[in-house]
Amino acid sequence: MIKHYLLSPGPTPIPNEVALAMSETMIHHRTPQFNHIFDQARQGLKKLFGTKNDVLILASSGTGAMEASVANLFSPGDKVLVINGGKFGERWLNIANAFGLSPIELEVEWGQAVKVDTVEKQMKAHPDLKGVMIQASETSTTVLHPVKEIAKLTKNGPLFLVDGVTAVGVVSIPLDEWGLDVLVTGSQKAMMLPPGLGFIALSDRAWERTKHAKLPRFYFDLNLERKNQQKGSGAFTPAVSLIFGARASLEMMQREGLDRVYARHARMSRATRAAATALGLKLLAPDSPSPAATGVYLPDGIDADQVLDYLRDHMNITLAEGQDQLKGKVIRIAHVGYMGAFDVITAVAALEMVLRKFGVELPFGKGVAAAQEVLMESLV
Repeated sequence: MIKHYLLSPGPTPIPNEVALAMSETMIHHRTPQFNHIFDQARQGLKKLFGTKNDVLILASSGTGAMEASVANLFSPGDKVLVINGGKFGERWLNIANAFGLSPIELEVEWGQAVKVDTVEKQMKAHPDLKGVMIQASETSTTVLHPVKEIAKLTKNGPLFLVDGVTAVGVVSIPLDEWGLDVLVTGSQKAMMLPPGLGFIALSDRAWERTKHAKLPRFYFDLNLERKNQQKGSGAFTPAVSLIFGARASLEMMQREGLDRVYARHARMSRATRAAATALGLKLLAPDSPSPAATGVYLPDGIDADQVLDYLRDHMNITLAEGQDQLKGKVIRIAHVGYMGAFDVITAVAALEMVLRKFGVELPFGKGVAAAQEVLMESLV
């Protein structure tokens, strides 16, 4: 087996068109030529984020965009509600603590979405909240949280900060229409790029809050970045080649059509869940699954990490592991970004084979057939 399959929720595969764009000859970032490319990427991001406001491009990971939102919107001691249902909910909590905020943690069982009425109760119990922080798609548990519904609660109240790292480009999450205040993502997920870029958009009232926030910031000063990016570059040296790629990836999404992009992700997700169910495997997030990745418990007695090692080292297929209390118990199959129907078939067929290798008695093709039934919808 000489071909490698990257089926993890990040980094994700890179299309040839994007790779070629990133291989273009380097140009200086303070030139009209770069300004033109940069502006085209910025316009594409506005459509993707569903906002009239600027979407800032940061030379960082998505975590950098998360940190930037905290540093620019809050003051020491501000009380924030952190919805923590996985490793990236924990990240919001860690950032809030690192910057001296006073976080109220709302713990959610891993594999479950937060209940809207529970958020509402917390907001009523803490009327002095300055912010609410959540993941749209909690990558570690493959859960989709009810962001649209929670945004209705935060309207005219605390700022609503949404980590959209495995949601932007996967599901429709329009910042302006839904009333989100912050939406962030990173380059290595649905954007079909290597790691290295963070993207962040703010609402009008969030931009107003930046005028009064008192936390320190330098590199992640969003007002300084916005001023410079509106002129065509950035406050500091941008990741030039990645921005070439971002323009290309955004053009690819626009050609496909965002509605079709979202439908493709939803279809791959349903097919993967159907396959797992047909094989008798328990889903990690049965009730509110993310279209970005599917988490699956392996049978008792099977070490998921050993299975993943075998897939990677002997079958050249990279899936993702479970984290913390899920380690060794689950695998996560991604269907995000530059992926399609036959990537799902490959992942399911490989899963059937590796489970047989590890002693699980199951008929070949049962999961594949279940996935095919769903994927046939695309053959119109």
